[in-house]
Amino acid sequence: MSAATADGSGAMFDRIARRYDLLNRLMSFGVDRGWRRRLIAAMPIEGELLDVATGTADVALALARSRPACSVVGLDPSANMLAVGQEKIVQADLEARVALVEGDAQAMPFAADRFAGATIAFGIRNVPDRLAGLREMARVTRPGGPVAVLELSEPTGGPLAALARFHVHHIVPRLGAWLSGDAEYRYLQRSIAAFPPADAFAELMREAGLRDVRATRLTMGTAHLYVGYA
Repeated sequence: MSAATADGSGAMFDRIARRYDLLNRLMSFGVDRGWRRRLIAAMPIEGELLDVATGTADVALALARSRPACSVVGLDPSANMLAVGQEKIVQADLEARVALVEGDAQAMPFAADRFAGATIAFGIRNVPDRLAGLREMARVTRPGGPVAVLELSEPTGGPLAALARFHVHHIVPRLGAWLSGDAEYRYLQRSIAAFPPADAFAELMREAGLRDVRATRLTMGTAHLYVGYA
């Protein structure tokens, strides 16, 4: 889950950190949980894993719970989001296996080839230099390890997709602004519309040095899962 922002600072997410999980559930009608399970399934069952733009640590915690032989590091630029995430880690009694680090996805404070796999959920869209972020994920992942990206996209195909587009363009920004008290949450809809098509983003992953990149369309194209290998 992302806590990066368009300028890389995490400032908007600092302001809505306490309401972020509720906002995600309400605005996606809970469908995002199933998407995250697909993301997590792409990861190894052993070793140290990285979750970039970890936000309140939803994916980091899910990785730790589903992979008891793994430890997890979550990286995010928002101190307030990480504080909420740390509370959840303590409540889950997973401090020994999940660590949170404040930092920039474009210049990660980790050695090369450290992680067995890396994830980013709803975060790459908000990284100012996406290619730099993807290159960093490739750099810190061991050769052959998976790098998985879950990201929202413009729904396509048929009347149901038209309803989904209406939801993304009109309901999501209004509901987000109303619930969060932060009009900047309207940024979400604009950033989805500006995100490249699946084939173009898959090519960007290849440009970052990832191999065998595949894109999977989810829920009428409202999201895509991309998996490549370092």
